[in-house]
Amino acid sequence: MEYFFYCRDRPGTRPLRHELLEAHHSFMDGYAEGMIARGPTWSADGLTLTGSMHIVDLPGPDAARVFAFEEPNHRAGVYEEEVLIRRWSNTLGRTMWDFVGNSGTSVEPARFLILAHARPGATATRDTLHEEQRRRLLDGEHGKSLIACGPLHSEDASQWLGTTILAELPDHAAAAALLAQSPYAQADLYESIEVHSWTFGGRS
Repeated sequence: MEYFFYCRDRPGTRPLRHELLEAHHSFMDGYAEGMIARGPTWSADGLTLTGSMHIVDLPGPDAARVFAFEEPNHRAGVYEEEVLIRRWSNTLGRTMWDFVGNSGTSVEPARFLILAHARPGATATRDTLHEEQRRRLLDGEHGKSLIACGPLHSEDASQWLGTTILAELPDHAAAAALLAQSPYAQADLYESIEVHSWTFGGRS
């Protein structure tokens, strides 16, 4: 089962985060085989750490709770107590390490986590727009920008709870527009859409 995790940093915990970097990496090494994407998120100016995102294949909900709450940063209080944990489906069927993009250039590309939260009760309408949304995101200019994407679901997968996209785009405005102009957004299925600057995580 694939899971999406997002932890939000508590203010002023960056020194503690740095102190725990090796412990964090060692913990994540145990999940390397199932890791789909990972990395820290940043404020729009790229100066302030705002959180940490992971997408990983795990046996089930018990393993997901261990992953979220036994991680060294969470145990030490780097993150807020509440962690966003959602079932996820890998629309592109690949990991972030499979994405080529502009990684071969000398300029560090701008990458983003786009996290959209569904309105309650939107599942049925979402189902009628699924193919249109998929075409909008995967076809043409948008498809080549996507690092990973997929829907968020309830634990039993009966309810659609939103959308997660990792993308390489020119700037924050382009990232905000990607889902804001989508069929789901035009049908008012999203309660809110967050855009975070994001960088690839893991050991150098």
